[in-house]
Amino acid sequence: MFGALGRLATRHPWFVVIGWILVSVLIIFTAPKLSATSDQSEFLPSKYESIRAANLQTEAFGQQSSVAALVVFDRTDGGKLTAADQAKITQVVTDLDGKVDPIFSGVVAQPPSQNKLVQLATVGIAKDKNPYDPAAIDGAKHLREDAHAAVDGTDLTVGVTGSAAQALDSQDASAKAEAIVGGVTFGLILLLMVVIFRSVILAVFPLFVIGLVSQVALGLIGFANDIFDLKTDSSITVILIVVLFGIGTDYILFFLFRYRERLRLGEDHKSAVAQAIQRAGEAIISAGGAVIVSFMALVLSSLGIFKSIGPALAIAVAVTVLAALTLVPAVVSLVGTKVFWPSKSWKTEPEYARFGRIGRSLGRRPVAYVAASGAVLAVLAVFAFGFNPNFDLGDSGAPKNVESAVALRTLEKGFPPGATDPTVILLHSTDGRPLGQSETTAYGAALGKAQGVGQVGQPQLSPDRQTASYSVVLASDPTSDTALTAIKGPVRDTAHAAAPTGTEGLVGGTTSVFADFQQAMNRDYSIVFPVAAIVIAVILALLLRSLVAPWYLMASVGLGFGATLGAAVIVFQHLQGKEGLIFLLPIYIYLFVVALGTDYNILMIARLREEAREGKDARGAAAEAVKHAGPTVAAAGLILSGTFASLMLGGNSLLVAMGFSISFGIFVAAFVMAMFFTPALTALIGHAAWWPGHGDETREPERETAGV
Repeated sequence: MFGALGRLATRHPWFVVIGWILVSVLIIFTAPKLSATSDQSEFLPSKYESIRAANLQTEAFGQQSSVAALVVFDRTDGGKLTAADQAKITQVVTDLDGKVDPIFSGVVAQPPSQNKLVQLATVGIAKDKNPYDPAAIDGAKHLREDAHAAVDGTDLTVGVTGSAAQALDSQDASAKAEAIVGGVTFGLILLLMVVIFRSVILAVFPLFVIGLVSQVALGLIGFANDIFDLKTDSSITVILIVVLFGIGTDYILFFLFRYRERLRLGEDHKSAVAQAIQRAGEAIISAGGAVIVSFMALVLSSLGIFKSIGPALAIAVAVTVLAALTLVPAVVSLVGTKVFWPSKSWKTEPEYARFGRIGRSLGRRPVAYVAASGAVLAVLAVFAFGFNPNFDLGDSGAPKNVESAVALRTLEKGFPPGATDPTVILLHSTDGRPLGQSETTAYGAALGKAQGVGQVGQPQLSPDRQTASYSVVLASDPTSDTALTAIKGPVRDTAHAAAPTGTEGLVGGTTSVFADFQQAMNRDYSIVFPVAAIVIAVILALLLRSLVAPWYLMASVGLGFGATLGAAVIVFQHLQGKEGLIFLLPIYIYLFVVALGTDYNILMIARLREEAREGKDARGAAAEAVKHAGPTVAAAGLILSGTFASLMLGGNSLLVAMGFSISFGIFVAAFVMAMFFTPALTALIGHAAWWPGHGDETREPERETAGV
C-alpha cells in the first residue's frame, strides 16, 4: 500500500494536489457551520434523574417562559440603594422592557435585596425558545448595550448575567482564545521548524498544508454534526487548532526525516519521496490509528459532549493522516530538495553526539534509568488520587473578569448563593389521581428540613393537579462541591423518601445535572478507558508482532497518565488552591497521553527492533535506538508539547488546565517514557520482549538511518 502511495505522489503529483484543492473547495463551501452549546443538560441521556425531571416539568407545565438573563444593579460606591436609586432602576427596567429583542418575553424588576446592596431584573425567554439559541445570545449583547447606556452618568452600575449572557461571554472568549492560540501555535511551529531544519520553506510548509487540512476537517465535522445530531462544546474549535497543527506537524516530521535520510544515501529526490512514504507510512498509520481509536472510543460514552468531541477529533486526525500520506509527499515531489532552502545541512549526516552519549549511558545502566524515570512518574501519579472534579462547563468556558461572572459576584452580595440558580423539585402522581393540599404542604415541609436546603418556595400545581413544582434555594453555591454533595445525598434522599404513596419525587436543576454528570463520568471511565487501551494494545501487537511488548508499553503510558493527572492536581489544586478541576480533564489526558505516548514509544521501539535485527544485543540496540530515534522523538515531542501549551493562553480555566496537563503529559511521554523508560525496560527484558514473533532476530540488513 505504501509503495503505491509513494508511486502516486512521485508519478502524478499534480493530480494529487489538484484533487486536494477541488475536494477542499467543495467541502469548505458546502459544509454547515460548526455549532456549539454550553447547555449542560444537552450532554446527558434521558435516563438520568435531572433530565427526567426536566422532561416531566415540560410535560406537566408546558414550555414555560424561563429566565434567560438577569440584569444586576448596584451603586458605584458599593453602598445601599436609595429610594432615588430604586426609582431610577424601575425607569431603566421599563425602558429595557420596550427594547428587548423578540426572543425575550420581557424584563421585570424585582424587589431589592434585604440588605439593599443589590437589585435585579429578570429577563424571560419566549416559549419554545432556548437561552442558548444564537438569537438569544445576540439579544443578550443588545440588552447589555442598552442597559449600560441607560445608567451612564448615574450613581448606578449594571451588569447582565444568566444563561444567555454566559453563553455570549463563552462565545466571545472562545473566539479570542482561537485567535490567540492560533497565532501562538503558528509562531511556535515556525520557530521550531527553522531551528530543526534551518529552512524558510519548511518553516511555512506545515502551516499552509495543515491550514488547508483544518478547513476540510472542520467541514467534515460540520456534516457529521448535522447527520448524527451531535453536540459540540464551545471550546472544540480551539482544541482542533492545536490537534491539527500539533499532530499534523509531527506526521510531516516523520516523513521529512525519512526523506532527508534517503537523500543522504544518494537517492534522487523522487525516489527519496517514494522510499520515505514506504518507510514512514507504517509509523504514520500506526500513530494516527492509535489516536483515532482513542478518540472514537468516546462514542461509547453516555455523555453527549464526549460522543461529539470524540468523532470530531477522530475526523480531524484521519484527514491529517491522509494529507501526510498523499498531499505532503506530492508537494515535496514537485518542489524537490528546494524544500530545504536555504540550508545545505540536509546533505550532511549529523553526529547526534548528545543522544549518542545518552544512549551509551542507558545501554550500560538500564536498571538505573528504569528505576529513576519510573520513580519520578510513580511519585507524581500518587497525587492523581486527589483529583476533585468540577462539573460547571459554563464557569470553565470564560475568564473570571467577563461581565456575566462579575455580575454574578455582585448579585451574591445581596442574595444567598443558591438564589442565583434555584433547584427544581417535582412531586408527581403515579396513579393518576390529583395531589391533595395536605400532601403538597407536607412534602414541601419535608424538603425544607433536608440538609443543604436554604429555602423552599410554595408549590406550583400543574393544570391537571398531578404534578407540583417546588423552587428550592440551596444553602451554598449551586456549582460548589457542598451543593453537589447535598443534592446527591440528603436532598435527593429526602425528595424520594418523603413522596407519599402513589407519587414520586424528582430533583432537577443545574446542580442535579452536575450530580448526574459525575455518575455518568464514573461509568464512562470504567468503559472508555479499558476499550481504548485494549484496541491500542492490539495495534501494538500487530505492529510489533509481539504479545509481550504491548503490555509494558501500555503500562508505561498508563503510568504517564497518572503522573500527568498528578502534576495537574499539584499545580492547580495544591499550589493554586482551586477547589477542583474540570471533569473532562482525565479523559483528555488519558486520550492524548496514551495515544501520543504510544506514538513516541512506537518510534523508539521500532528503531530498537531494527538495531537488534542488525545483530546487536538488547543493550546495544537500546543505545543505538536512543542515538538515532531520539532526535525525531525530541523534535516531535517538543513541537506537540509546545502547541498544546499554547492552550494556556486561551483565558479560561478549561483551556488553561488542558494546556498545562496535555503539554506536560506529551513532554513526559517523549522525554521520559520514550527516551528513557521504554528503551531501558526493553533492554532489561531482552529477547523475550519480542515473543512470539521474535521480530528482533537478525535478517538480511537494509539499514535505515535516523529518524522514524
